Amino acid sequence: MLSIYSSLPKLHKILIATLTAATLIAVMLLPDPKQLQPKVGKLQVGQLYPVAIDTQSLNTSNSSFPVSIRWENYTVQNGESAAVLFSRIGLTPALLHQLVSTNKTISEQLSRLRPGDELQFGFDADSQLVQLKRPLNIYETFIITQTANGFESRLEKKELDYRYNYAEATITSSFWNAAIATGLSANQIMEIAGIFGWDIDFALDIRAKDHFKVLYQEEIYQGEVIGRGKIIAAVFQNQGDTFMAILDDKTGNYYDENGRAMKKAFLRAPIDFRRVSSNFNPRRLHPVTGKVAPHRGTDYVAPVGTPIWAAGDGIVEKSSYNKFNGHYVFIRHSNTYITKYLHLTKRTVKTGQRVKQGQTIGTLGGTGRVTGPHLHYEFLVNGVHKNPRTVKLPQSKSLTGKDRTTFIANANRRLAALEQYGRILLMGETNPNQ
Repeated sequence: MLSIYSSLPKLHKILIATLTAATLIAVMLLPDPKQLQPKVGKLQVGQLYPVAIDTQSLNTSNSSFPVSIRWENYTVQNGESAAVLFSRIGLTPALLHQLVSTNKTISEQLSRLRPGDELQFGFDADSQLVQLKRPLNIYETFIITQTANGFESRLEKKELDYRYNYAEATITSSFWNAAIATGLSANQIMEIAGIFGWDIDFALDIRAKDHFKVLYQEEIYQGEVIGRGKIIAAVFQNQGDTFMAILDDKTGNYYDENGRAMKKAFLRAPIDFRRVSSNFNPRRLHPVTGKVAPHRGTDYVAPVGTPIWAAGDGIVEKSSYNKFNGHYVFIRHSNTYITKYLHLTKRTVKTGQRVKQGQTIGTLGGTGRVTGPHLHYEFLVNGVHKNPRTVKLPQSKSLTGKDRTTFIANANRRLAALEQYGRILLMGETNPNQ
């Protein structure tokens, strides 16, 4: 080894000597391994050590509610206020005063109790009120909770999921019966009548073999259906005419497949179709002379007291009484259109009053020269009587530009889904064993 070292060039010998010296110095300067072990936090096996505990976090007085709550349910009775209810339960007026004084929302909720409302009272082990729940609907519950600083309130909302469902039927007796048979709710049936109510008089124009199909939302909570959502798309075939309506998500309104508004300036019928039993023969005999007289309007037979609606926005031109018309209301909707409502039991609007479409203007009756209770309804265009069930109505604002393009794209998808669900339903009916 020495012979090899001696044969190296002088420069290499110097480098080797320098590196060797540096290595020896580094080794000499290394600390004792024991000094490298941390002194703080070093624990011995089997030794007991104290542990710091945050006592504030264990303070149960700061908890929103106790470990266990005893719940009691109470139903608000007729004529019962919050004060009477609290007294019946055994809660003090001072507690009620503390609650209603907490904030405006609690005061409003407890002052608006209605007969039949269900309230849930939660008590702790000492029978002290710690929580009160008032379900507002199937989706929302108003909750009052006791805290270390008194009471606080919040609105709890269920997180819902949605899915599509479908209904279809051919009418044999009435639209109502056919829709109920498909499983549609009363609210959905009225919504359909409202959507198509500017094109179809559901009181008088429905015929056997009319057909409808509807795509709608179902509201799902924890895997169960708890309600019905919006109608997404619908098709109604009435006396050979087909009407389509699709929901526009942006406006919440309904339009046909071309983006034209379903809503018109006038309703086809100024009365709830469910209340109408029949209509008079257009060539009926005059109630006094017994002769066939020209019928310048449409008659709706329904129970006395049935609400009558304004067919469109306008100003009441006349609200009065005479021996022929009985109680009557005339509404001017513009320089072109006038609607007339005769033989009312009572009037709820005054001459000169501005009214909105669908607003109740009176109730059906049998006043004036009549043989029985009914509504006589007239529709005039430039002073000329027109059939309100067939006259072409002015249309509300339709979609244009980008809004129309977006809507039509969505409408096509929804109408396709409507047809797809229809095919699935048909397959299920033709293959009941599958």
